[in-house]
Amino acid sequence: MSQNEFESHSAPHTHSSSPPPELDSVRKSLVFRFIATSLVMAAVATLIGIFALWPNNERSEEIQRNAEDIALTSDLLKATVHEASESICGYSISSEVEICRNVTVVVREGPESGSLVVLPEVNTSFDPTFPQLAAGDNVILGFDPVTNSYYYQDRDRMTSLWWLILLFAVTVICLARVRGLLALFAMGGTVLMLIKFIAPSVLDGNDPVLVCVVAAAAIAYFSLYFTHGFSLMTTVALAGTLIALGLTLGISWIFFELAKFSGYSSEEAFVLPFLAENLDVRGLLLGGTIIAALGALDDVTVTQAATVLELSARNKALSTRQLMMSGLRVGREHIASTVNTLLLAYAGSSIPLLLLFAVSEQSLGDVANSELIAIEVVRTLCGSIGLVAALPITTYLAALLMRSDK
Repeated sequence: MSQNEFESHSAPHTHSSSPPPELDSVRKSLVFRFIATSLVMAAVATLIGIFALWPNNERSEEIQRNAEDIALTSDLLKATVHEASESICGYSISSEVEICRNVTVVVREGPESGSLVVLPEVNTSFDPTFPQLAAGDNVILGFDPVTNSYYYQDRDRMTSLWWLILLFAVTVICLARVRGLLALFAMGGTVLMLIKFIAPSVLDGNDPVLVCVVAAAAIAYFSLYFTHGFSLMTTVALAGTLIALGLTLGISWIFFELAKFSGYSSEEAFVLPFLAENLDVRGLLLGGTIIAALGALDDVTVTQAATVLELSARNKALSTRQLMMSGLRVGREHIASTVNTLLLAYAGSSIPLLLLFAVSEQSLGDVANSELIAIEVVRTLCGSIGLVAALPITTYLAALLMRSDK
């Protein structure tokens, strides 16, 4: 954004106690240049970080072998159910009569595409997760090269997922139009950053926290400027996002250290060290907190910057203080709902776990003290602190650049 565009947003107003227009213009110009210079320096540091941490795949073969050794990888093939039935099992694991499900499928991929395959019968008492399939259902098969046999892996849900993705894209584009289309491309860039940079770089042995911080900064630059364009609003929002992100990182690091998390609170955490030696599992938790906080921070900072600029455009007589106070009144309502949203998002994804704790007859303190729950508590509260801090930071920066004090 050019300096002329910046000055067009901030026409000075005379007042008996306000500084001369020339002095006020110089002050705001210096503030803007400082912010712009800081963002350019941060962008350069981010690019250097991406080049330095970009995965070189030196350990990819070793990781692949380790994944095969622990049976983490398998050939997955699409198939269609040809026939499904139930009958009394030919064997039993108890004295009661047990029912087994027998399924025949038509393989649609691989060297045996088009052939009929009879899957091993499944005792529903022993494996209650096996679904009740019907002819015509699309499924995913796994292939075991040791026994040269197929087995049921999962349902094929991709058709329904593609329809949902299409519905989501159409809804976003219809309501937000060009901005919505740009937001979808930005979301695609975020997905690529997650799977092409973060995951391979961490598996290469790089520090997970550093990788996630660099990735978060890159995502912030790309998503904000690509979606909202190069403008004063976007620049202010980006500055507020990076400052609040740094604060979130600092607070999260402190409380992760104080809580002394081991990092082995989930099944995935136990598997990862078998894939790559010296993998910092605790660092993954902290890095994940930064990535999780970024999405909500973008929302808050863009909203605040847009609010202040809109207030200034509607009433050019408002001073810096008045703009800031008005922006904060709007922001407080946004923060209140966003913090609750974060809590509900974490709780909603952990309902089965909450049910188990509900019947364990443990106190609320005992439940919160368990590492699995404590991690989510720390993530939620540290992320919320970053959100709350982003509100006055972004509001003040936007108000400072728009108006002179009265």
